[in-house]
Amino acid sequence: VQLQAFGGGLVQAGGSLRLSCAASGSIASLNAAGWYRQAPGKQREWIAGISSRGVATNYAASVKGRFTISRDNAKNTVYLQMNSLQPENTSIFYCLINGVWGQGTLVTVSS
Repeated sequence: VQLQAFGGGLVQAGGSLRLSCAASGSIASLNAAGWYRQAPGKQREWIAGISSRGVATNYAASVKGRFTISRDNAKNTVYLQMNSLQPENTSIFYCLINGVWGQGTLVTVSS
């Protein structure tokens, strides 16, 4: 399975974006999926996870209440809805499914 993350871009503070992570093959039988981010000069950090069927989700404290992870196994895609974005959220966002990383998509939040 190969993953491609997209949906990043430039957004003003307070704005929203939805990221997508599309898999080249079926993810329906794979394990949990997650989103990570790497801010400039910082290490990559986990921010959200979702179980294989999408029943269970969990979030890092820094994004809880603002970000929502979801998945559509029929479309082999995992999503990350991001609301109330702030400049400190500027990062490259990566998806991870069953040990496979997507290539990352850049989100830049302007003040």
